[in-house]
Amino acid sequence: MGQRKKLMADRLKEAKKSTAIAKLNDVPTSPRKMRLVADTVRGVEVNRALDLLHFSKREASIRLEKLIQSAVANWEAKNPESAKELENGNVYVKTIMVDQGRTLKRIRPCPQGRAGRIRKRSNHVTVILDVKKAAVEE
Repeated sequence: MGQRKKLMADRLKEAKKSTAIAKLNDVPTSPRKMRLVADTVRGVEVNRALDLLHFSKREASIRLEKLIQSAVANWEAKNPESAKELENGNVYVKTIMVDQGRTLKRIRPCPQGRAGRIRKRSNHVTVILDVKKAAVEE
């Protein structure tokens, strides 16, 4: 049983070498707005994703572009010998997750002396980059 766990751990270690992760916490944008932007770059090659975000009109795309650039830098630091993969377009956005962060609750005056709630939402974004597996030629 111990031998099998060691093999699985080694396999997991090898898989983590080719992936790069970047996180951005407490972004002051609602998760729904961020997910709309994140859906456009999910599964897309990195250079194309950066272009899509750069020319997007949405405010959330600015922060997401910077996060993907950070993930690319993390990938380059992990894989210095395979810098060609990035130029060839083999590095892509494998996973992008937008989770709900903390919500700041504020009060706004309403008619007839009532108080209305304002919810200022935030989110957490996680990006994972990976390398496309080469197609096996027969």
